[in-house]
Amino acid sequence: MLWDELLYGGSAPYYARGRLPYPPELAEALRDELELDGTGRLLDVGCGPGSLAILLAPLFAEVVGIDADAGMVAEAECEAERAGVRNATWLRLRAEELPAGLGTFRVAAFAQSFHWMDRERVAAAVYELLEPGGALVHVHATTHQGVPGDDELPHPRPPRDEIAKLVEAYLGPVRRAGRRTVPRGLPSGEDEIVRAAGFRDERLLDVGGGRVFERSEDDVVASVFSLSSAAPHLFGDRLDEFEADLRALLRHASPEGRFSERAREIALELWTKT
Repeated sequence: MLWDELLYGGSAPYYARGRLPYPPELAEALRDELELDGTGRLLDVGCGPGSLAILLAPLFAEVVGIDADAGMVAEAECEAERAGVRNATWLRLRAEELPAGLGTFRVAAFAQSFHWMDRERVAAAVYELLEPGGALVHVHATTHQGVPGDDELPHPRPPRDEIAKLVEAYLGPVRRAGRRTVPRGLPSGEDEIVRAAGFRDERLLDVGGGRVFERSEDDVVASVFSLSSAAPHLFGDRLDEFEADLRALLRHASPEGRFSERAREIALELWTKT
């Protein structure tokens, strides 16, 4: 897949705030399954603002996060400093440029990122980067919004269906990402690609889910702009108009500007280099 620098154009400042955090259970599960003990190195491929790498940093001696978006790398540096993480390095680098002289790693992780890459090429490169017995970890998650439902929460849920209709009213019914249109849903065949690269011993784990988060109006706005399909650049000179309409919609749903969302369960897929 050809990289498009506008894929998340303008989204980086909104991403960390707009996405629900990965749960501590994720780190605990990986620690136990992979016997992580504070040694070895982690490679986070498509790290975004460092959400996963920062959570996992205490489990490794060194963490390297790479992302093709310069804004995401800058945000990762800021988030790591804010979290007091001192063992992380952040690089602006396309996954397709691996191995890029980065050395070997105990674990390589992809969190909501693999589908944007030349998957065959990247899987093969990561296999070579891992030490014998190393693991590829794929994090399947939806963190920009919580679980829909009718169960009572402390505050109203964000009106996600109405938000989607508002985005469509501005951008049209065909989903866009960067300079191109993209189909809804993720590309298939991922397991076959990973196996073809040489990985074996697939393990599936479900973690987290159920925790209720309070979200402000600004948090919900950030969650919308954190999406490739609603990245700020897509709105052009109507960005301010869209945001005003979005905020009006949110204030109608919750005049106090407070929302609640229940986090979704996260699926972890673990593969071993044989």
